Amino acid sequence: MPKLIVGIAGEMGSGKEAVTHHLVNSYQAHSHNFSQIFNDILKRLHLEITRENQAPLSLALRKTFGEDILAKVMYHDSVEDATDVVVVQGIRRIEDMAYLKQLANFKFLYIDADMELRFERVSKRREKINDGTMSFEQFKASHQYETEKTIPDLRNYADYVVDNNGTYVELYAKIDEILKENI
Repeated sequence: MPKLIVGIAGEMGSGKEAVTHHLVNSYQAHSHNFSQIFNDILKRLHLEITRENQAPLSLALRKTFGEDILAKVMYHDSVEDATDVVVVQGIRRIEDMAYLKQLANFKFLYIDADMELRFERVSKRREKINDGTMSFEQFKASHQYETEKTIPDLRNYADYVVDNNGTYVELYAKIDEILKENI
């Protein structure tokens, strides 16, 4: 079986992490996440892992090392990964997705969910320090960060758009169908 590389995009709280966990647990996939690059740097700098710190870091890295620097990291991480299923999570820009589409057997999934449900999920999971205290208005405003603005358009380039307004069971069934088509 050729290696399957699954790229995942979606707005915050859409279910990217749930899809990744399912692929890791059910298909022994390895996961590589764009935001892990930022988290590693922020930890090393002893700065809080917040969207407010990640966004300018992303822009600085791209400005300094080229717009495709993060896509190159994910590309090479995917190629070097020896597992049969590799997940590249957190694609935010068309240029990054286009770069990754050069990978053999790359499938691009866009995970979609309603904004109110996404806000509820983000508030509950508290992945970033300020997630639990953010108001709905602040959540909506955070979609205007430069790193967030380009995500919705990725839907137009997806091989699969996955609606995640239901349960985990429903989401996982949709993902399993996609994997059956591609493995």
